[in-house]
Amino acid sequence: MAQGHAIQRSVRQSPRKMRLVIDLIRHQDVNAAYAILAFNKKHAAKQIAKTLKSAVANAEQKASAANERFDVDELIVSKAIVNGGQPLKRMHAAAQGRGTPIMKRTSHVEIHVASKKEKA
Repeated sequence: MAQGHAIQRSVRQSPRKMRLVIDLIRHQDVNAAYAILAFNKKHAAKQIAKTLKSAVANAEQKASAANERFDVDELIVSKAIVNGGQPLKRMHAAAQGRGTPIMKRTSHVEIHVASKKEKA
């Protein structure tokens, strides 16, 4: 049974914005997830699509190494999460010589794919 996962670390997008997109593809068919991401206007969709493509490729490599049958049409997104990464800390000039902090947030995207038969 084919399964694979991919993790993309330190994506320069806040986790809150990434979760809006990742919620759309969770527990979806892989082909449906590709379609959803292709027509989504958010910047996060491009990064998530890259991670999903890598997870599918990893599943294919794992199946070929184990000499198993592989079909992309049987894969679903079994697990998809976004965690916060290390924020980039910057300072912004404020009144009377002060500085105020700016947190430029980053995300870690993790996507697992598995075959439908394995999930059931």
